Amino acid sequence: MSDASSTLRPREHEDKARQRFSTVLRELATGTDPTVSIGDVLSAFGDRAFGALMLLFAAPNVFPLPPGTSAVLGAPLLVVTAQLMLGRPTLWMPRFLLNRSISREFFANLTGKIDYLVARAERLLRPRLTPLLHPVPERLLGGACFVLAVILFLPIPFGNIPPGFAISAFALAILERDGVAALVGWFSTVVSLVILAAVSATIIVTLKAFLTLVGFSFLIR
Repeated sequence: MSDASSTLRPREHEDKARQRFSTVLRELATGTDPTVSIGDVLSAFGDRAFGALMLLFAAPNVFPLPPGTSAVLGAPLLVVTAQLMLGRPTLWMPRFLLNRSISREFFANLTGKIDYLVARAERLLRPRLTPLLHPVPERLLGGACFVLAVILFLPIPFGNIPPGFAISAFALAILERDGVAALVGWFSTVVSLVILAAVSATIIVTLKAFLTLVGFSFLIR
């Protein structure tokens, strides 16, 4: 699978481009093949792959997930957001990620968590404040999303929720060309960084107190 988007004919590609993210997502979830690969997702969304993959892998983090799941979802996010930050016009994925697949049942369960909320959000979104999504601002947005994707890997209890929400807002902004959604993403990014700083400070203070209690205070001098 050298080019994921080549599996769609031009007319099919055009039809997909007119469909909402939630509609295409439901079609993927109810397909007949037993598995869904990242390559399948790229083919389904075509030139909207940046926003679509960001939303697909970030939105589930808004909900409590089993330990380790955020790290699995964060790996593709790092690849996508790095390319958005660098200003690539089309999304490239290494073959090993393109071929990575999950069972369609698990995919349906995963996307079922976000389908209702995304469909509701889509009704509110429309093209506006588009200068916030011009090439340079969009690269800055990609940089913020890359930092947020790194935060998703950190083992912070429920620490995946704020960055997951922020990346989802940015993804919807890209998909619908909605600058208001981008502003929501920037605000959520600031909140995520403040929470990370507060949690980090708490961990450091707790660690110092523990080391002092057990007699290893010399380690923190």
